[in-house]
Amino acid sequence: MPPSDAPSSPAAAAEVDGHPRRWAILAVLVFSLLAVVLDNTILNVALKTIADPVEGLGTTQSELEWAINSYTLVFAGLLFTFGLLGDRHGRKRMLLIGLVVFGLSSLASAYAQDPMQLIVARAIMGIGGAAIMPATLAIISNVFPPRERGKAIGIWAGGVGLAMAIGPITGGVLLEYFWWGSVFLVNVPVVVIGVLLIAFLVPESKESASLKLDPVGVLLSIIGLVALVYGIIRGGELASFTHLEVWLPTLVGVVVLVLFVLHERRSDHPAFDVRYFRVPAFATAVSTTALVFFAMMGVMFFLAFYWQMARGFSALEAGALVLPFAVAQVVLGPLSARMVERFGGKIVATVSLFVVSLTLAAHALIQLDTPVWMVLVLSFVQGAAMANIMPPATTTIMQSIPREKAGVGSAMSNTVRQIGGALGVAVLGSVLSAVYRDQIAPSLTAVPEHLRHAAGESITATHGVAEGLGAQGAALVEAADAAFIQGMHVAALIAGGVALVGTLVVAKWMPGKAAAAPRSGAALDKKPAKV
Repeated sequence: MPPSDAPSSPAAAAEVDGHPRRWAILAVLVFSLLAVVLDNTILNVALKTIADPVEGLGTTQSELEWAINSYTLVFAGLLFTFGLLGDRHGRKRMLLIGLVVFGLSSLASAYAQDPMQLIVARAIMGIGGAAIMPATLAIISNVFPPRERGKAIGIWAGGVGLAMAIGPITGGVLLEYFWWGSVFLVNVPVVVIGVLLIAFLVPESKESASLKLDPVGVLLSIIGLVALVYGIIRGGELASFTHLEVWLPTLVGVVVLVLFVLHERRSDHPAFDVRYFRVPAFATAVSTTALVFFAMMGVMFFLAFYWQMARGFSALEAGALVLPFAVAQVVLGPLSARMVERFGGKIVATVSLFVVSLTLAAHALIQLDTPVWMVLVLSFVQGAAMANIMPPATTTIMQSIPREKAGVGSAMSNTVRQIGGALGVAVLGSVLSAVYRDQIAPSLTAVPEHLRHAAGESITATHGVAEGLGAQGAALVEAADAAFIQGMHVAALIAGGVALVGTLVVAKWMPGKAAAAPRSGAALDKKPAKV
């Protein structure tokens, strides 16, 4: 049964006037979150250096992929569980534990001596990140009154967008002057400062400790999410979703998550009351978040290759080219609450999603000789539209459930975001790879037979083979760039279509300006429905 809407101290004060230090608390939380979000994008520009046998660890392509995916797998699988534990045992406590784990594992990653050490350290970082993310948003919901919550979440979302966008340029700067481990070591001072500030500024908040836990529900959520995300990741690695290693874990994940839903509906003390999906605002915001991140993360994935491989920019230059997106997020994210107050969340989200779908599809017009400034303008417009989607969507999710369940609500928002993003990279990456292989195949006839398979795997592999072919390699590079652009166009059109589906979902089902989302389970049945 969802808890009553009567909050306990200090949450009661936050419901009326808010915590007296709430804006300082928000600043500390956003600062602490920088390390987690920054690390998700900063690593991308360091992959080439880490793979170098002299300057890096000499990792293989598969080891590089798992250096990224080990974090994603653990992070997505444990987000929901740590959100629940934070609600139960204290969000501040969970945040501090997560930061310490994240900082220590960042240190271990920086000084890893071989690929396996890096993969394991990254997996432990995922544990820390999963404890941090839901706690930050849950604390914000508890220290801010309803009238300021939207603005606060807008600032939080702007900070997330900023960290995502400045990750590549930060990594480029660090690699320009330091060794590859610096991209992980940079997290340590952020964590140390964050721990000290949180210890002194942030109040503790949690649900009643007398409430029962739901260990079966927690276990099912972990198994289901890990299996599902693993299947998605393998699909991206193999560029195929028909392989046994892809569809089997994906199917297991889906089946276990269905069992999770059935179990939660029967339980009188569910880890998460799935009946909140009956609330149109909640269900719409969750599905929109997944669709948007599917489309956006897939496009950001292939844009990194467009700048560095097809256009030949350095890691630092490619990172700098993401700044327009970051500027739009930082400037317009905090203003999104004002837009929602004036026009309503439905209109703002529908218009913004439509603009995102147009900008994503517009990437199908980008060529090798497209002026850089045009792509930057496109990036800025996309960032501006995103800045008016995620804050109201996140606010809707958090306001659709009781404040006592803020950690679980935050975890739900971050989980669908992570799964949507992973699925976008896997699916759109697979589409790009399939088109690329088909387009590059005719040009591989001039390549020595023993190199043809490797040369046709990706634009990175083709460029690598071409370097050893002398004058003949120049023609192969030109064909590879053309094939990549063709694949990028197809992936961009699919991404735009997915975002358009999100637009239709919001336009149809998100409540209008006058409709208020319930702040408690009062609108739901007193007892969960038996099935």
